[in-house]
Amino acid sequence: MIVFLNGHFVPEEKAVVSVFDRAFLYGDGVFEALRISNGKPFRWQQHLDRLQSGLDYLKIALPYSPAALRDYTTRLVAENKMPDSLLRITVSRGVGRRGYSPAGADNPSTVLSLHPAPAVDPASPPRWKLITSSVRLPAREPLASFKTCAKIPQIVARAEADAAGADDALLLNNEGFVVEGSSSNLFWLERGVVCTSPLPSGILPGVTRLLISELCSKLQLPTREVNISLDQLTRADAIFLSLTSAGIVAAASLDKTAFQPSPIIRNLSQAYWTLLKTETACGGTETEQKD
Repeated sequence: MIVFLNGHFVPEEKAVVSVFDRAFLYGDGVFEALRISNGKPFRWQQHLDRLQSGLDYLKIALPYSPAALRDYTTRLVAENKMPDSLLRITVSRGVGRRGYSPAGADNPSTVLSLHPAPAVDPASPPRWKLITSSVRLPAREPLASFKTCAKIPQIVARAEADAAGADDALLLNNEGFVVEGSSSNLFWLERGVVCTSPLPSGILPGVTRLLISELCSKLQLPTREVNISLDQLTRADAIFLSLTSAGIVAAASLDKTAFQPSPIIRNLSQAYWTLLKTETACGGTETEQKD
């Protein structure tokens, strides 16, 4: 595998950073994950905007222009012959002095890497076994607005899912509401209404989450942002998750409650993959540039 590291394309075994890099020491950096389809990144601008927002919050300068990052991505896809894959962009503050102060860490590191993308049947979205995590997220947390390299709560939640033989874990916030999965946004159906947690609950403003809202509008599906307790969620008509890697994933179960397949979830999944293929087709319009 070829990796882009600080202006160079190198084999993955040579793509190394200092043990004093602040992302390694403190999680001091941000990242994004994008779906690559037909050799093109899907919803590039939205992901880049969120990356930039995180860098601005942490006061880290992006070493490359958006146009240069896009060119490097195109070359990386070609070098690895992976037109359908997942791209991860990681920007660290770089090497600095010992201690929490970022003073002196003036040379950020940038890494672009590609990873296999899961195969998904649009007409039959994956169905996951979910559990409830013991981890609690803070509501109204500014850091939840972007992907920092310090994702310990999500790691612990996913470890709990692995230990339970589940596919993912849902996290509650400190106010007792279920808010999101370890790497996904949460949706549920109530009498034909597509519901999701509001941003102030402490969730990541997912790019795919926003896309679900667009698709609901096109399909004339009513939507609602509302807080929900675990007890209420187990009584929903259906549950699904949205995430970059797999698009839309239906819940087969949550803890001890089973859920039946939903035609609404299936229709949303088909609409999602149709839109992805359209926007990344040769000669297709990159509508995300206008969002």
